[in-house]
Amino acid sequence: MSWMERVKFDERGLVPVVAQEADTGEVLMLAYANRDALARTAATGAAHYYSRSRGELWQKGSTSGNVQSVVDIRLDCDGDAVLYRVQQSGPACHTGARSCFAKKLQGSAWDVASDARHVLTRIEQVVRERDEQRPPGAYSTYLFERGIDKILKKVGEETTEVVIAAKNDDAAELRSETADLLFHLVVLLRDRRLPLSEVWNELDTRFSGREKRPHPE
Repeated sequence: MSWMERVKFDERGLVPVVAQEADTGEVLMLAYANRDALARTAATGAAHYYSRSRGELWQKGSTSGNVQSVVDIRLDCDGDAVLYRVQQSGPACHTGARSCFAKKLQGSAWDVASDARHVLTRIEQVVRERDEQRPPGAYSTYLFERGIDKILKKVGEETTEVVIAAKNDDAAELRSETADLLFHLVVLLRDRRLPLSEVWNELDTRFSGREKRPHPE
């Protein structure tokens, strides 16, 4: 049996597809795919779907530029739903929101959903764009143009500020300085061309029990 034959398409020849950010687990959107869309996604590594309203195949980001690079394709236990784990470029939603699931129920009304857990990934995307485009006046542009020595100096300064804030038992200052440090670490990783996802993978390896590491002194 081929992999395609394990997918249970409905009477219209479609299967629901959830797109999820591979690095963070953030759910981005729900769409549908037919056999052709699944086959093209598997063959090209670019997310393809089938539009029920237009009755045609479409590639995510073909007009907006907000492409989805597919890391892997997964099938649920019943075979009737598919998961695309992707690396999203730009917003996934046509409204401009990062995720199509941008509203959450607050009491009896829908409110804007915000998940701070994914903010580092969003910062990484902005920093990457700043590095590629170098817009005048942007702080990231300034850092990249000054080079690695300037970036390392800022990382060192922010690390010291974190230590001082912690020593002074100042929660607000510690929160602020830690945010500054994390931002500059993202800039440093970008300058060294080390994706944040590799850091997540390293942490996952350490805490999943797949790799035994000596306890640091």
